[in-house]
Amino acid sequence: MTETSLPAPVVGRDLRKTFRRETGEVVTALDGVSLAVGTGSLTALVGPDGAGKTTLLRLMCGLMPPDAGDLAIMGIDVTAAPQAVQDILGYMPQKFGLYEDLSVQENLDLYADLHGVSLEQRRAVYPRLMEMTQLGRFRDRLAGKLSGGMKQKLGLACTLVRAPQLLLLDEPTVGVDPLSRRELWEIVLKLVREDGLTVVVSTSYLDEAERCDHAVVMHAGRVLAQGAPAEIMAEAAGCTFLATAPEGMPARSLQARLFALPRVIDAVPEAGRVRVVRASAEDRAPLAIDGADIPLEAVPARFEDGFMMLFHAVADEGVRNTMTVRTPRTGGGDAVVVEVHDLVRTFGDFTAVDHVSFQVRRGEIYGLLGPNGAGKSTTFRMLCGLLPASGGTLRVAGADLRTSRAAARERLGYVAQKFSLYGQLSVDENLDFFASAYGLRGGRKRERIAWAKQQFELDRFSDLASGQLPGGFKQRLAMAAALLHEPEILFLDEATSGADPLARREFWGRITSLSEQGVTVIVTTHFMEEAEYCDRILILDAGRSLAEGTPAEVRSRADTTDGRPPTMEDAFIAIVEKARQERNNGPARSAA
Repeated sequence: MTETSLPAPVVGRDLRKTFRRETGEVVTALDGVSLAVGTGSLTALVGPDGAGKTTLLRLMCGLMPPDAGDLAIMGIDVTAAPQAVQDILGYMPQKFGLYEDLSVQENLDLYADLHGVSLEQRRAVYPRLMEMTQLGRFRDRLAGKLSGGMKQKLGLACTLVRAPQLLLLDEPTVGVDPLSRRELWEIVLKLVREDGLTVVVSTSYLDEAERCDHAVVMHAGRVLAQGAPAEIMAEAAGCTFLATAPEGMPARSLQARLFALPRVIDAVPEAGRVRVVRASAEDRAPLAIDGADIPLEAVPARFEDGFMMLFHAVADEGVRNTMTVRTPRTGGGDAVVVEVHDLVRTFGDFTAVDHVSFQVRRGEIYGLLGPNGAGKSTTFRMLCGLLPASGGTLRVAGADLRTSRAAARERLGYVAQKFSLYGQLSVDENLDFFASAYGLRGGRKRERIAWAKQQFELDRFSDLASGQLPGGFKQRLAMAAALLHEPEILFLDEATSGADPLARREFWGRITSLSEQGVTVIVTTHFMEEAEYCDRILILDAGRSLAEGTPAEVRSRADTTDGRPPTMEDAFIAIVEKARQERNNGPARSAA
């Protein structure tokens, strides 16, 4: 059989799939989806939570049948022969089943055993997998002791252990830091470009879709558009600009105001300015804020701009609602509300946080950035009073957390990376529980719950179990619960991980509104563009401070590449790589 006569890796026609919730509501996950994937190509499935990406991948794997439509993998009818399909493809779900009490090598061996990979085949494939993933020197380390990025690479290695003909990856880089994300994509691109493997990947990172050969843009179970990334970019041709904020106005404040304008499709901070997508290339009227025209500079469109143009036509305009927040109890000003000096946290002989110091002033948005395992979450838990420090001083909202953690927690709000409310309780029951836990009673409690439901558009989900909420509304409920008691300081730990671009715009619009009214916000994120919303950021690695400053000061530490100014991601990678190189080479230089 010649290469041109090989069956296409994936052909789907008019695929439909529905699910029934416990409440009896029927949810349409796929509504007439058709697509074709070329041999040796890299295809991206992009779209918001609930678009149908994961359902489509699970249909391709034969894990569930479609209600209607036809789907063939390598010429095999998936509905008729799901096992035959599963024998020739590799599938890495969002939560890959690593065994954390087994070593790297033992996990690989287990998956090789499950897939019937012979010893001879293992001798051929293991060295390449170890080299590709750079896990060779960690063969004996328990999977549970690996960083998030290393776990993802091990999951990918286990998926590739039997050399599949088709590789399906469901959000492989969610929750992964920029350095690990880059390394994962180097592996994927190598598999496609050098080995000719066909790969289908779902992703929340639209810059990742821009690297693919083919992109399928989905929303509410339907395909909005598909084609080469350049075709998606063309949707925004002539509509993209960089706006300069008036003197004294932070870029995030300009972003929130521009995003609320009726003929603006998108606005997002970018290198101290705001990237704007207008509704039409024919829109030539000046954009004005508070009566002042905003200078605009035309720039080429990118994939995210085209995505937002497509999405705007079908999205709920409710996401553009502005947020109303009361003034914090202790008022405004620029007083220091978080003061950390020589903070240390050890676990046995392991130092997770190593003499970290910083200050945060009232109303600031302060970002803690770092690779997986850098010490961000440990620092966060100490700041929230959830974990005692091993050394140093830590004052939050006027309280010494080494002696008065309970007093400090009353003035804090916290939104975790993973949905941490009670999934079996309804939206109303969760809000009622957390309002009581924060000491709200009577009319005051009813007032704050009503505010939260109206502000976050949760009324229509009042009786729905929170675990069944669409992903974006889980995030809204978590934020609503955290704000019920009007905290002075809000902690956000990877709160937008896995969220689509529109949900992140909505989220940051709310955070900007909180900041402008005096609420202090401390945030961790792996989306480097979100660091542009911060007043200052601190980059950590191996528990130590590497760099602190405004976004502009941090960006200045990276070199210009390809004739373009450095991005925050460029700076993050440059700072972390330089520190690791110095750390690794330090002893050798000293000996010399």
